[in-house]
Amino acid sequence: MKKIEEYVRSIPDFPEPGIIFRDVTSILQDPDGLKLSIDLIQEKLQGVDFDVVVGTESRGFIFGVPVAYNLHKAFVPVRKKGKLPCDTVSMRYELEYGTAEIEMHKDSIRPGQKVVVIDDLIATGGTVEAAIKLIEDLGGQVVKVIFLMELAGLKGRERLKDYEVESVIRYEGK
Repeated sequence: MKKIEEYVRSIPDFPEPGIIFRDVTSILQDPDGLKLSIDLIQEKLQGVDFDVVVGTESRGFIFGVPVAYNLHKAFVPVRKKGKLPCDTVSMRYELEYGTAEIEMHKDSIRPGQKVVVIDDLIATGGTVEAAIKLIEDLGGQVVKVIFLMELAGLKGRERLKDYEVESVIRYEGK
């Protein structure tokens, strides 16, 4: 089997010159790549005591649900505003060009629950930082944050410095 990095398609000069876009869909399209990505994320949870996996829309669902299923844990989705049918809590956060808002059901995290957050990519860290605030507002304790890929040059890890953060693949650039 190939190394996980070999499944990532790198597209130069997208979305703008000088940027290398790291495409996660090339991992998903290969059965071995998909299995390896889930296995490697799950390995980072060995010895971690937790109750719930939280994943952010939408690729956090792709990687978080199989891990939750394999480890017999609950899964909680964090969605874009307006997509959840019951009472929600929401958090607005800054993007590079504007703002966005995410939400969770109010009853999705119970006070004292230990939570792992899983997402495909950390760039600036804004989305996951907002998700963590929602989890904590509901009384949850984030015990680990795991990303499949990290763009270290965008310094997202610095925003999450108070949490245990791991990534499977780390790219030094943006």
